[in-house]
Amino acid sequence: MTAPVAGNAVRGDAVRQSLASFRREREADWKAFEALLARIEKRAPRTLSEEELLSLPLLYRSALSSLSVARATSLDNALVGYLEALSLRGYFYLYGARRGLRQRLADFFLHDWPEAIRDLWRETLASVALMVIGIGAGAWLVASDKSWFDAIIPPGLAGGRGPDTSAELLRGMLYDGDNGFLSGFAAYLFTHNVQVAILAFALGFAFAVPTVLLMLFNGCMIGALFQVYWSKGLGMELGGWLAIHGTTELFAISLAGAAGMRIGTSIAFPGELTRMAAAARAGRIAANAMVGVSVMLLFAGLLEGIGRQTITSDVTRYAIGGGMLVLWIGYFYMFRAVRHGDR
Repeated sequence: MTAPVAGNAVRGDAVRQSLASFRREREADWKAFEALLARIEKRAPRTLSEEELLSLPLLYRSALSSLSVARATSLDNALVGYLEALSLRGYFYLYGARRGLRQRLADFFLHDWPEAIRDLWRETLASVALMVIGIGAGAWLVASDKSWFDAIIPPGLAGGRGPDTSAELLRGMLYDGDNGFLSGFAAYLFTHNVQVAILAFALGFAFAVPTVLLMLFNGCMIGALFQVYWSKGLGMELGGWLAIHGTTELFAISLAGAAGMRIGTSIAFPGELTRMAAAARAGRIAANAMVGVSVMLLFAGLLEGIGRQTITSDVTRYAIGGGMLVLWIGYFYMFRAVRHGDR
C-alpha cells in the first residue's frame, strides 16, 4: 500500500510543478492583456499607445494558446475558466461588432427597416386589400341605408352631421381650418389609426383574425365618410383633404396589419418549426417594421396638423399626398443601400 501512495504523491507533485511552471511562463502575458482590455472598457481605445494597440492581437493569440494547453492537459479547472473568460473578452473587442448609436440608427433606416417591409410584401398586399374592401363595404352600407353612418361613426363624434347634411356645410368643413366637426374627426381618426396599428400588431398572435377585422373596420370608417361626401358631389375634395396625411397614415396602418399577419400566420402555419420558434422568427421582422410604423405615424401627425390648417388647394393636397406615397414606396421597395460587410 505504501508504494501506490508514494507514486500518487510523486505524480501530484509533478502536476503542481507543471502548473506552477505553466503559470510562471505565461501569466505575465495574461495580466497584461487583461489590463489593456480593462482600460479600453473603462475609457476608450484611443487611450492606448500605438505599441499597446499592436500588442493586443499578439496577447489575444497568446491567451488562446494558453487556453488550448490548459484544456488539453486539464491542469486546473479554475485556470481554464479564467482563460476562457479572458479570451472571450478579447474576441468581442477585436472581432465583435461595436456600433455606436449613430451607426445603429443608420443601419436601421438604411437596411433593417426597408428590408423588413420588403419581406412583408405579401402581407402588405393583403392588408391593403382588406382596407380597400372595408372602404367599399362602408360606402355601400351607408348608400343602401343612411342609418349605417351612425353605426360606423359614433354620433357624438359626428355632431349631428351625416348623410342629411347640406353640401354647402360639408364643403365648408373641408376648407375651414377652425371647423369643429372635421377637425374633431381628423384628430379622432389619427388617434384611432394609432390604436389600430398597435392592436393590429399586438393581436396578430391570435392567428391574425383580430388584425383582419381591424383592417376591415378601419376601411369601413373611411368608406362611410366618403359616401356622405360623394353623394353631395364632394368626394374628390374629401380625398384631397385626407390625402395630405392619409397616404402616410393608411400606409403605416397597412404595414402594421402586415406585421400582425406575419406573426399570426407563422403561429397558425409554423411549418417544420415549433410555434414558438416560428413566432420568434416572425417577431424579429415584425418588430423592425413596427418601429418604422411609429416613425411614419409621427410624420402623418405632423402633416395632418400643419397641412389641414394651412393648405386649402386641392391640387396641392393631392400633390403632397401623392408625393409622400411615392417617397415611401421608393424608400421601401426601390432604394437598396449596400451594407459595409457586402462591399
